[in-house]
Amino acid sequence: MSKLKAVSILLLAGALAACDGSPVIGSSISDAVGTAASNIARDINAERAGRHLGFDTYTYPGEESMRAWKQAEKPYQWVGYYLEAPCHSDDSWSGKRQTLTNMGWGLAVIYVGQQTWGRTPGQRVTVTRFMNRRVRQVSRRKGKSVVRYVTKRVPYKVKVQPRARPGSACSTQFVNGARGTIDAADAVARTTTEGFAKGTVIFLDIERMESTPKAMRDYYRAWTEGVLKDGRYRPGYYAHKHNAETVYRDVKEVHAVRGVTADPPFWIASGRGFSEEAQPADVGHAFAKVWQGVLDVVETHNGVKLPIDINVSFFPSPSDQTKPEE
Repeated sequence: MSKLKAVSILLLAGALAACDGSPVIGSSISDAVGTAASNIARDINAERAGRHLGFDTYTYPGEESMRAWKQAEKPYQWVGYYLEAPCHSDDSWSGKRQTLTNMGWGLAVIYVGQQTWGRTPGQRVTVTRFMNRRVRQVSRRKGKSVVRYVTKRVPYKVKVQPRARPGSACSTQFVNGARGTIDAADAVARTTTEGFAKGTVIFLDIERMESTPKAMRDYYRAWTEGVLKDGRYRPGYYAHKHNAETVYRDVKEVHAVRGVTADPPFWIASGRGFSEEAQPADVGHAFAKVWQGVLDVVETHNGVKLPIDINVSFFPSPSDQTKPEE
């Protein structure tokens, strides 16, 4: 039942009660109808304005917790859905898509790819190593100098090309174009395994960087190219406000080369907080469709406490970026 139909039914019920002689105490019905209509109108306006609250949390809270939060008074409509990924080894969300969809949750599919972690990929670093060296030692015995040679382990500095740890899937050393192509195929395969529909947006998680090195730009451009070439899903981006403009320009170019005119979906992090009236673009970038505005808070709803980040989205389900209902 649509919200407008619900208003009509409430109004009709009030009219019938007044016409059939049923007792009407004061203006209770009229007040109730007015309040309901006001609340419904508020919700409709919020939807049309693109204000859909959601949250994300690292580990799947469990079915009972998600059901409790869906039934809570606070209107969270969607939740971040973490794929198992190079830099998110937790697989607790895997297999939960249908369960969450059945509860009425909208979803934002997240793929945490390679990160710089404050380093410059491929840059040589200085390390300390040790070597054995024969050292001359002089001592005094009975008033005479005695010379002897001993072997000591002494340190020395050297610049080396860093390498990823053996068996690691997440490393600054994997931030390059070749790995971007590999991770794009992985993201598509995992999204398919989870049963998401064609056209679903996969948000590549790119954490904040002081500057955006060429290797990272090569990485996310190649990732974008890989997802677009496959054609089943849409590449989206979770990026910090500090780097979002650079990422947007780069991936927009990749989209244009492949003839894709639609604006790349962006989820922008900037934890300065937002009001109930906030819209995604209020983060400071007109291209933002999701804004992560509150970070690292703990909320309790229906007796269930969760550590979360709070977001506002233009869409009720950010990975399903269809036009909101009018």
